[in-house]
Amino acid sequence: MGNLTDMDTETGDDIATTEPSAAAAPATALDLDRIERDLADVEVALARLDAGTYWSDEVTGADLPADLLTAHPTARRSAPPTGE
Repeated sequence: MGNLTDMDTETGDDIATTEPSAAAAPATALDLDRIERDLADVEVALARLDAGTYWSDEVTGADLPADLLTAHPTARRSAPPTGE
């Protein structure tokens, strides 16, 4: 609903009030699957850090560039896999 008019019981004047509107406050949907994947990626990154392999490509063993890890701290490969 929009504006409603009520009457002030002491003065008899009209008072405009506003009810909350669904359009005014859209609900934010949570993508729980995405959150779970992100959490799993963080857990893997922490395990790799503990194992001393965080800075290495998990397939080739080559060093991961520092700028890649800065931009994507959960990166495990220096290049995305192809053919998948």
